[in-house]
Amino acid sequence: MSEATIAKKAEAVKATNELLTNAATALVVDYRGLTVEEVTDLRKQLREAGVKMQVIKNKILTRAVEGTDYEALNDVFVGPTAIVSSDEDPIAPAKIVKKFADAHEALEIKGGFIEGAVKTLDEINEYANMPGREELLSMLASALSDPMRKIARAVKAVADKAEEEAA
Repeated sequence: MSEATIAKKAEAVKATNELLTNAATALVVDYRGLTVEEVTDLRKQLREAGVKMQVIKNKILTRAVEGTDYEALNDVFVGPTAIVSSDEDPIAPAKIVKKFADAHEALEIKGGFIEGAVKTLDEINEYANMPGREELLSMLASALSDPMRKIARAVKAVADKAEEEAA
């Protein structure tokens, strides 16, 4: 193998290591069996959420995770492999990929990590089923507004009763 090829592969390993190190979440998926249109649709959905999808050779992935907390993922680097990752939103990749996999049997989540910890498929599915940030904020606002409504009703009732007694 020429020195140029070795240098190119070393650079790919370094770039992949940086990708995984900087990611809040990275899922390893098998996309075999998806049509070009389906992969394009998946990439579009991921891009809209600020999530990246890259097809990376298994040997490069294996070398990129050597000596990291993600070495446990070596077992899933088999067959066609794509990495779906996000630097910001730790839940978005799991939600989008799970939803897409439910609609397209050919897409399979093989493993991954969320917020720096390697997760089982069951744990990844739990994260995918969690409400998103906007949903959680809405639930919080609703939970906070309910007691306020009750207080407002009580104050209004007291004011109405005081008005009736004054009349």
